[in-house]
Amino acid sequence: MRGVQIFSGTSHPGLADTICERLGTSPAKADLGKFANGETSVNIGVSVRNQDVYILQSGSSKINDSIMELLIMISACKGGSAKSITVDADAQTRYFPYSRQSKKKSHRGAITARMLANLLSIAGVDHVITMDLHASQMQGFFGKPVDNLFAEPFIARWIRMNVPGWKEAVVVSKNAGGTKRVTSLADTLKLNFGIVTTDRRRPKAPVTMSDSTVFFDAVDDEPRTIQQQQPFELHLQSAQVTPPIPEEEPVVTEESDLLRPETPPSARRPSELEAAHEYTDVRVRDVITGRLVQGQLVDDDYHPDSDSQSGGTTPGANGATENEVVPESMVNSMISTSSSQPPNHALGGSFDAAESDDEGSVVGPEHEKTITLVGEVRNRPVFIVDDMIDKSGSWIAAAETVVKRGGARKVYCIATHGLFGADTLEQMEACPSIDHIVVTNTFPIEASMIRRSRKLIVIDVSTLLAESIRRHHYGESVSALFHLND
Repeated sequence: MRGVQIFSGTSHPGLADTICERLGTSPAKADLGKFANGETSVNIGVSVRNQDVYILQSGSSKINDSIMELLIMISACKGGSAKSITVDADAQTRYFPYSRQSKKKSHRGAITARMLANLLSIAGVDHVITMDLHASQMQGFFGKPVDNLFAEPFIARWIRMNVPGWKEAVVVSKNAGGTKRVTSLADTLKLNFGIVTTDRRRPKAPVTMSDSTVFFDAVDDEPRTIQQQQPFELHLQSAQVTPPIPEEEPVVTEESDLLRPETPPSARRPSELEAAHEYTDVRVRDVITGRLVQGQLVDDDYHPDSDSQSGGTTPGANGATENEVVPESMVNSMISTSSSQPPNHALGGSFDAAESDDEGSVVGPEHEKTITLVGEVRNRPVFIVDDMIDKSGSWIAAAETVVKRGGARKVYCIATHGLFGADTLEQMEACPSIDHIVVTNTFPIEASMIRRSRKLIVIDVSTLLAESIRRHHYGESVSALFHLND
C-alpha cells in the first residue's frame, strides 16, 4: 500500500504486526520510551508528509500511559504534515479507554469519555475506527467521523464452527444493560435469548399502629351512636341491617340460584380462586430466582442471622459454611466480589453503562441480592455475552445461576474485550460452572496467561481491522464490514 504509514504503540504490538502482515507491509519506525522523570517520549522515524497515517493503539493495563503516548504520536504526525491521521481502535479504538464513563454517575461526576474524545480531536485526529463501543452514544462525542465495527460476525462464526449442538443454545445477558447486544447475536444465530438480573433485597419495615389509625370494620349487628365511637376511628356501615337467620331454619341455596337468570351455568366464568388452581400460563416456568449473599449463590433455606449467632459462618456457593471444606473456586469468587459498589446514580436516564459494569457485590448479609433468570435453559448450552470481561463477580454469579438453578448443560462466557483485571481469569478458570471463556484479541493478553488457562479461547479479528484500513485508504465503502456474511 503506497502512501500509507502504520504506526504501532506499545500497548498491543502483536496485533499491529498481524494487521500489517495482512496488509503486506510492516509497522513504520517510531522510538517510544520514557524520560527519567516518567514523561512519555515519542520520536517518529520516517517521513509522514502527505501520507495517510494509521496509529494502532489499544488499551492496556497501563491505560493512562497508553493514552498519553497516543496523543503525543498524533501530535507528532500532525506536526510532520501528515495528510490524514486515523486512530485505529484507540487509534482504531478497539477498546476505547474510559468508555464506561460515558455519562454522569453523580451530580459532580465527569463524563470522561467525552473529554478523551475532545483530546483526540485537539491532538489532530481525522478519523476514528472503534470496535464494540461500551455505549453507542459515544460516537456523538467526536467531532470527526467514527466507524464502530462489531466483533459479532466473528463470534457467530466461531460458535457455528466450534460449539456442538449450538442450534439448541440460549444467548443470555448477565445484566439489563447488555440486552441489546444479546438480542442482536440471538437474531444472527436464530436462537432464543434470556436475561439474568440482580436486585438488592430491601428490609421489610415493621407496621406500627398509631393513635390516629383509621379502621374499616365490618358491618356491626348493633350500630353505635357517634358519641360511643372513638374519635379517631371510622366505621363503615350499611343502610340496612340484616337480622341473623335462626339456626333451626337453615337456608339452602342452590348453585344455580347464585347465577344471573340470563346466564346459563355453562357460560359462567371461574372465580379468581378457581382460576388460581387451574393457572396454565407456561411462561411463568421460565422465571427462576435465587439468592446472592456476599456474591455467592446460596440455598433458599440459608439464614445468615442464625448462622452468625452460632459461630459467624459465611455462605458459600452451595450454602457451605466455614466448618465445611470450601472449594478453591468459591474462595476466589468471594475475593473477587469484595470490592465496594459505587452508589446509585442520582440522575435520570437508562444508565446503561453502569448496568454493564462488573463492580462485584458488597460483603455482608445486609446486602443480600435476589438473582433472577428469565428464559428456559435446561439441558441446553448457554452463551453469556457482554462487551468486556473486567471483573469476575457477575460472570460467576450468572454462570452458577443458569447451571445450578436453570439446569444448563454447558456455559460459554463470551466478550469482545478481555481485560481480565487482577485475578479475574484465574477465578473464572476455577469456577466449575464455566466451561469456556471466549474473547477476541482486541486487548493484549499475556502469552503466559493463555498457556496457563484451559478454558480461554482467543478469536483473531485482525482481518476485520486490516480490511477497514484498506477500504478507508482507497476510499471504498466501509458499510459492508458492519454486515459480514458468515
